Amino acid sequence: MSIARPVELCAPAKDLTCGIEAVRHGADAVYIGAPMFGARAAAGNPVDDIRRLCDYAHLFNVRVYIAFNTILKDSELQEAEDLIHQLYEVGADALIIQDMGITQMNLPPVPLHASTQADNCTPEKIAFLHRAGFSQVVLARELSLFEIQTIARRTPIRLEAFVHGSLCVSYSGRCYLSAAVSGRSANRGECAQNCRLPYSLVDANGRTIVADKHLLSLNDLNLTDELESMMESGISSFKIEGRLKEMDYVKNITAWYRQKLDAVFARNPRFYRPSAGQSTYTFTPQPDKSFNRGFTSYFLHGRTPEITSYDTPKSIGEQMGVVKEVKGNSFTLAGLKQVHNGDGLAFFNVRGELEGFRVNRVEANRIFPLQMPVLRPNTVIYRNFDKSFEDVLSKSSAERKLSVKMELSDSDTGIALTITDEIGLHAVATKPCAHEKAKSDQTENIRTQLSKLGNTPFRADEIVISLSEPWFIPSSLLGELRRDAVESLLQVRRASYRREEPKKITVALPDIGYPVKTDTDIDYQMQKDADNVYPAQKNANFAYPAKHLDYTANIANQKARAFYRLHGVESMEDAFEIIPQKAVPLMFTKHCIRYGMGWCPRYHKQKSPFEEPFFLIHNQTKLQLRFDCENCVMQVLDTATEK
Repeated sequence: MSIARPVELCAPAKDLTCGIEAVRHGADAVYIGAPMFGARAAAGNPVDDIRRLCDYAHLFNVRVYIAFNTILKDSELQEAEDLIHQLYEVGADALIIQDMGITQMNLPPVPLHASTQADNCTPEKIAFLHRAGFSQVVLARELSLFEIQTIARRTPIRLEAFVHGSLCVSYSGRCYLSAAVSGRSANRGECAQNCRLPYSLVDANGRTIVADKHLLSLNDLNLTDELESMMESGISSFKIEGRLKEMDYVKNITAWYRQKLDAVFARNPRFYRPSAGQSTYTFTPQPDKSFNRGFTSYFLHGRTPEITSYDTPKSIGEQMGVVKEVKGNSFTLAGLKQVHNGDGLAFFNVRGELEGFRVNRVEANRIFPLQMPVLRPNTVIYRNFDKSFEDVLSKSSAERKLSVKMELSDSDTGIALTITDEIGLHAVATKPCAHEKAKSDQTENIRTQLSKLGNTPFRADEIVISLSEPWFIPSSLLGELRRDAVESLLQVRRASYRREEPKKITVALPDIGYPVKTDTDIDYQMQKDADNVYPAQKNANFAYPAKHLDYTANIANQKARAFYRLHGVESMEDAFEIIPQKAVPLMFTKHCIRYGMGWCPRYHKQKSPFEEPFFLIHNQTKLQLRFDCENCVMQVLDTATEK
């Protein structure tokens, strides 16, 4: 019988408030940006805010992971190292990184997670990261279920996968489009999102194939229906995208996946949640009410046509129905969902553009917009702002409570209250009290006073009265006893919280009798006879899966170079951000425009009626497309690339 495995829900936080709400709405882990060096530069947070988030989250055994996933320049290394120590001191549970130079720093004992920016696609790469000291790996979004299974069979490292939210069209960490076009590097946390712009697709003869469409814009990820199969395939952490998203998104999507995961745990004892406490909500979570461009399962089950959002990069929301009749400054809607005053509705106009309007009032099924748009019968209407739903989320919308048992008993000098939480931690408070019998039954009053746990993180699920006699106890004394017991239990919980130790690095022994290889089965066997050191090690001699690294390895500092040399890499190019290159791919993407047009030689067996190469044009930007059919990848190049 297999051992039960914890599976965490990891929610985003753009700031302290979002982080606390993520915990309240059911997260097992929260990831948040450091003051600098995070891949979302606009979502940095002061160290003191991270301390406050850790203090709150740890009460529920919720982990706090720090997004520290930009590539670093040599001039930043010392500042980054100093900041890592500060983050560890305030309670951070792990660092999410892509720059391997960090492993060569003098680090505190903090676990390292490999960011998806590290291009975690192959079993060999991920097995190497495990041996290099990483505790968890965030997989590339493009992986299929079969590829995840293959990776899980090859290495014991914990695997994390994105489950919901915006999709980068490029393999993460391998996109240089923003850096090349606008000087804002995605690997430095400043992506300008050039992929969301409208482009015209033009052939080699200058003929326009498609005009002004968002040809690099994808739908949003939603793997609600895939949770159990992903767990069975080896996923131990489900990550919600969204460190730039607003609080209503964090609340709604976190609550949605909390409920879905709990339903899986209830029927499948092989998996369980690693944090404590239960969340209750004032709303019913519904993902299509939060920002979305329409949903896709992306490549989880292989290539499918339903991954793109060519018409708009904006939020579409939930489908409401179709226009039935247009009359004057109003229209009727054929649909089952109720529209409210103040809602934001949208539709695709005759030019194929998403156009929105605000609802002024509703009378039965007749809708009066604030400003009447040009609508036609049978037009599909979407709601991308539900005022009633947003009003609920703008207020306190969830509570997370730890279940406790409270037992009132005699003490030598008075009374004692023992409070025990759901994982068995307990505290005792005592108060002097004269042992005088009550003139009437106090049972109900005692239960009422002890259950007043208010804004504490506790909820009394069981109250036991074990007094030897029905003593008279003033309500004020019961209140003091309750407050003392709660404060003592809070201290016990804080003191008992244990951060995960960093995974020790396996150092391959040179005389073990095996050649240095990247095959994980051999590597795993070698671990039995290996020494172990912490991530600041300098003498590991197991090999990286490649001998030569180009600009896509994102090597921007000397410590990163030292890391790769240590592991057998013989030649390295500088990162694009250090030495911008001409005539190189700026993007590597599983999304294929030729496939989207129905001209894929592998899937459609069709030849394009247009002459290649194809180009994407937006204003003065002209990009060339190259199709690597052997690897089923499309490359986006600057126009200096030779044919």
